[in-house]
This record gives sequence, structure tokens and C-alpha cells, in this order.
Amino acid sequence: MSLTPHPTADLHTFLCQLRGAPAVLVSVRETRGSVPRGVGAWMAVFDHTVVGTIGGGQLEWNAIRQAREALARRAVGTVVQSVTLGPSLGQCCGGALSLAYEPVDATQADALAQRLGAGGQPVALFGGGHVGRAIVQALAPLPFELTWIDSRDEVFPETLPFGVRAEHSAPVQGAVPGLAAGSHVLIMSFSHAEDLDIVAACLERLRRTDDLGFVGLIGSRTKWATFRRRLGERGFDDALLARITCPIGLPGIAGKEPAVIAAAVAAQLLLAQNASTPGSSRAR
Repeated sequence: MSLTPHPTADLHTFLCQLRGAPAVLVSVRETRGSVPRGVGAWMAVFDHTVVGTIGGGQLEWNAIRQAREALARRAVGTVVQSVTLGPSLGQCCGGALSLAYEPVDATQADALAQRLGAGGQPVALFGGGHVGRAIVQALAPLPFELTWIDSRDEVFPETLPFGVRAEHSAPVQGAVPGLAAGSHVLIMSFSHAEDLDIVAACLERLRRTDDLGFVGLIGSRTKWATFRRRLGERGFDDALLARITCPIGLPGIAGKEPAVIAAAVAAQLLLAQNASTPGSSRAR
């Protein structure tokens, strides 16, 4: 069964702990009606810690207890349990689901890394300044695969959050053709000239292959008006120009502090991702 991509930090923590102790991997195998998490959601239960979540509440509490009972008796083989989310659990979602309990140990770490590590939404962030750094920190705990790109190699910190890949590119727009298909793109380099070239490269890729997702540019409406005119002079039509979002950030969230901008951008990307993912509603 394919499992839902988790924040890469969760997977890293799970695999590190698995090297020292066995666990039970609890995953949502089937769902019906309103449930806290969808098919593929998982958590890893160790004797004294839990990594990940299947939705919280009494459902998760009971699953942790049963997983630890399986650990204590050194169970082998996967067991599937059907659960109805009704009054007996104190959860009135009204749906039902089945949970798979799978004992795992260090010998399976490589296979689990492949199985759990694939499929996160790729995001390309152009710009290593204060806002870029804040966005990296905001996105790192979320289910994104982040590539951080700048023309200045020295701007990247020595230690990156787990799962974030830094890439030096000169000229910086030269990285656009190599982005993963479906990437969301955030543009906030140190200069307007670089920003303009990155936007133009994204528009050219959209014109040729139409395989980028959300493309956002940091800046004011005045900046975008200037860019729009210059990009029009380069031959990009109104339909293509409408694919660029500027300013970036969820409308209604005010503030120019890097952390506030980062929170607004993270929310905007999650909305963009949910809009393209069927069955993304939550229940508790």
C-alpha cells in the first residue's frame, strides 16, 4: 500500500529511532465517510515514543495501546483492524476505517525509506535572503520536497533542515528547466533583475510544457505592474502572465515580517495543494 508523504523530519526521526529499537507501523488502509485522516496516513509506535499521527483523539490513543501490546508480545505479521468512529470512541465523525498494524525493525529501514519517502509536493524556492530563510523553516515540517536555489553559493546556512536541498545556479534562471514536473515555484531573489529572469524562465516553461504548479513572486502590485509590462514586451501574453501570483501570501494576512510572510506563503501553498488533491477534507 502506498502511504501518504509525511514531513521529511517525521520520516528521518522514525528511521533514526528504528535503528535502535523495533516499532509497529500503524497506517490507515481503508476509509468510509468522515474520518480524521485519509488512506495512507501513518504513525510509528515505539515503546516510549510515537512518530507521526493517524488523526489524534481516542482512535489514536487506542491504536498506540494496541501497537505497544503487539511490541510487548513480539508480534509478527500485519494485522488489520476495523474501527467505527462512534460514541464508544468519543468521536462523532460518523465514518469508519481500517488500520493496519505492521511490526518493523532496523532490517527494513531502507525499504521503509523508499516506501514512505516518495511523493511529496516539490517546491522550488529562489532566494536565500531573510524571507527565503523564514520560508524554508516554515515549509520544512510540511509535506513538501523543497529545493532552495540561489546564484550566491555562500548564502546557504551550513546546516539545512532535513529534506531541504540547496542548489547553486548561475545564472539563477538556469535552474528552471530542471525543476521537477508539477513544482510550485517561489521567487524572491536578491535583485529585481534576477526575479524578472526567473519569472520569464517559468513563463517560457509554462508556454512549452505547462508543467509547473503555483508560481509566486514576492513584491508589491507596483512591482508586478512593471514586470508585467516588461514581460509583455518579451512576448508573453495575458493568459500566461495570469499564471503568476504577485504579491504572494494568503490574502488577508497582514505584516511584512519574514515569519509572517512565511506563514502566509505556507498557507497559500497548502491551499493550492489541497485544491488539486481529491478528498482533502478533515474530520475530528
